[in-house]
Amino acid sequence: MKVTTAEQMQELDRKAIEIYRIPGIVLMENAGRGASEEILKAFPEIKKKRVAIISGKGNNGGDGFVIARYLMNRGVSVKVFLLTEPKALHGDAEINYFIFHRMKGEVVSVPSSKEYQKSKKEIEKADLIIDAIFGTGLDAEVRGYYREVIDHLNTLQKPIVAVDIPSGLSADTGKPLGTAIRATLTLTFGLPKIGLLISPGVEYAGTVKVIDIGFPKRLIEEEQIQTHLIEKEEIYKWLSVPRRLDTHKGDYGHLLVIAGSVGKTGAAAMACEAALRMGAGLVTLALPKSLNPIMEMKLTEVMTEPLPETQKQTLSLKAYSPLLRLCENKKAVLIGPGIGTHPETQTLILKLIKTLNIPIILDADGINALATLPKLPPLTHPLLILTPHPGEMARLIHSTSKEVQDNRIGISRTFSTSNHVYLVLKGFRTLIATPNGDVYINPTGNPGLASGGTGDVLSGMIGGLICQGFDPLLSLQAAVYLHGLAGDEVVREIGEKSLVATDLIKKIPSLLQGGI
Repeated sequence: MKVTTAEQMQELDRKAIEIYRIPGIVLMENAGRGASEEILKAFPEIKKKRVAIISGKGNNGGDGFVIARYLMNRGVSVKVFLLTEPKALHGDAEINYFIFHRMKGEVVSVPSSKEYQKSKKEIEKADLIIDAIFGTGLDAEVRGYYREVIDHLNTLQKPIVAVDIPSGLSADTGKPLGTAIRATLTLTFGLPKIGLLISPGVEYAGTVKVIDIGFPKRLIEEEQIQTHLIEKEEIYKWLSVPRRLDTHKGDYGHLLVIAGSVGKTGAAAMACEAALRMGAGLVTLALPKSLNPIMEMKLTEVMTEPLPETQKQTLSLKAYSPLLRLCENKKAVLIGPGIGTHPETQTLILKLIKTLNIPIILDADGINALATLPKLPPLTHPLLILTPHPGEMARLIHSTSKEVQDNRIGISRTFSTSNHVYLVLKGFRTLIATPNGDVYINPTGNPGLASGGTGDVLSGMIGGLICQGFDPLLSLQAAVYLHGLAGDEVVREIGEKSLVATDLIKKIPSLLQGGI
């Protein structure tokens, strides 16, 4: 599903009205009707309770009047508190105000703090608040009277439904513009907005539902929108294709994992096991020779290849030629989990990146090796996938974790297009950025994934799909989505604090039921 900025949504509105000749009032009607239906589903007991709609003077307020009309027709006790004088309304909002007014709907005009104070107690008695103050076009800080109203609504400890977007929230950044409504449910129109899906916007939006307001499918498809939301239906559409009966392990790829050092063998093991669980036909672990005995005991289905090592028991440059031979019959290579930061090992990694022509997934210390370069060289590899967490991303671009987190989408997109790589920026709402500028937001996952080793599991899951020859973008979407979904399943069973990385691997088979 495409995800828009405020400007892109305004352009969709404009084209729907001017090119497809859909009157704006029809779009508003569709929005209000769809929102009212979702409100009745989410709050089935609403007919026995009181609803207060807080409306602004723009189109968001007009949506509020449409919602009020439909709820009133369904027998709901609803009252609109209009934060302006009725004469200040214009266009479609004004029309819907008059329709509601002529239906004998209750509208209380509260254009200033003084009038609002008189209505405070009545608003506080409402069982449900509907926020229709500001829409997605807000781009200035909320001040004065409007800030007072929003801050008051947030103190009520009542469920709040936000119309299109929580008032005060930036549709582009997800940051509150001074202040913002903290909604229980957000009913957004046409397409989701970026600010609803990323931090900190998700904390203000609550549950997000998208209301179809009648945009032509062709209009959405033709619009050059390059931010997307990963959807379950798309993932399982291709995962559900069964394997052929006449098949063997060689048909499902051979992944080489170059990983492990003293004290970090677990990272290598988890990456390998995750790859096998994702359906890889064969997995070989290349590791320092002194660690081979323990890994032979630790891993049953994974083959191991002991290689020359440094005095610190990390892979040495002497492993370069053997690794090139190992790659000859492999479909993909994963480099980095627990591999260490020994200078000689880092030099080895950089040589491999320059030389190999099979798909490379670069994770953890593999990324840290790349970050040692003062400037990234031209990366001409046919398929290079980087999977950094924010700290590793900051080292790659010689920045700070805070700067990365403040602009996750922008930084991911710029890095991927500039370096012609796929980037998986891990963290809350993990992102996938592609060389052509598309960015995909993952909706699954939770704070329980903030546990050592979960990133190694993800890199193994990616490698397990890539080595099978699947489309790189589909592979990344499936791995990231299922990784987060596995975390969600584990948390439902044992809670966030007890989640460990191996729990995710155990969940992969059930998530792939009917899949690869």
